[in-house]
Amino acid sequence: MPANATDSRRALMVWGALAIVYVVWGSTYLGIMIAIETMPPMLHGAMRFVTSALLLVGFLLATKRLAPFRMSLRQFGGAALVGLLLLTGGNGMVAVAEQHISSGLAALLVAAVPLWLVLLRVVARDRPAVLTLAGVLVGFVGVAALSLNGGGEQAGTTGIVVILLGSLSWSIGSFLSARVPMPANVWTASAVEMLAGGLGLAVAGLVTGERLDVAAVSGRSWAALAYLVLVGSLVGFTAYTWLLGNAPISLVSTYAYVNPVVAVLLGVLVLDEHVTTQIVLGGVVILIGVALVVSIERRSKSMSPVVEETGVAH
Repeated sequence: MPANATDSRRALMVWGALAIVYVVWGSTYLGIMIAIETMPPMLHGAMRFVTSALLLVGFLLATKRLAPFRMSLRQFGGAALVGLLLLTGGNGMVAVAEQHISSGLAALLVAAVPLWLVLLRVVARDRPAVLTLAGVLVGFVGVAALSLNGGGEQAGTTGIVVILLGSLSWSIGSFLSARVPMPANVWTASAVEMLAGGLGLAVAGLVTGERLDVAAVSGRSWAALAYLVLVGSLVGFTAYTWLLGNAPISLVSTYAYVNPVVAVLLGVLVLDEHVTTQIVLGGVVILIGVALVVSIERRSKSMSPVVEETGVAH
């Protein structure tokens, strides 16, 4: 096959995978909102991630047998800790928050995760560039704008507090994922993370009084859960993992500021969510801050702490 044809095919595959990450990960906020219409938020997450983990384990066993599961206890523990922080504390709190705020507002606030990661680097005595810190400042001005008066939404304050705490947990898990022992196989690490995160959500949901009334769950919520499992967790993660090995990280990282836009548009089109001027302006400021951080970090060759760690918990 001629080199030009090979390059064109590769470019199509890259953009196809990128489109999947853009749309699929942007749509998970909508999927969560529909699922929790008739399901408890944390128990829905428990079912989602435990099921995804078991499917991934089954796939690995069928294709690779036991080889991917060779890991030390410390590696297992590291992946489990990251899973609890990302999925129980991070993704679980997104579902809890979406009981109080729109899916679009939730996505815009989660977009600030790269900004939290820079602050964690400062705490760890790393020294980000001055322009990176400027981007963080710009981004958090946007977060503050969205947080005032709940982004213009009724009962939004509770949801915003919950999602900011969840984003912080998500960021700590992302930060630690490159700094604690992890299984060598990325699929195995993901399976352990999802299993630990799902079990953590099950415990948290039951302890806080959540109960699943199967008879009360609508077909629409079951369909959303199936979408989150098969498309959100498995297809999206597979596309993202492939991109990390086949596309520049600077291109892959653009999902961080495309996903919120997709989430807002889907919320408006599917759920008829109301987007206020405050949400639009605050969201634009956050995305400008994130774009500034990502571009500066790319140039300084310090991308891994800011971008590569943010794509796990969808």
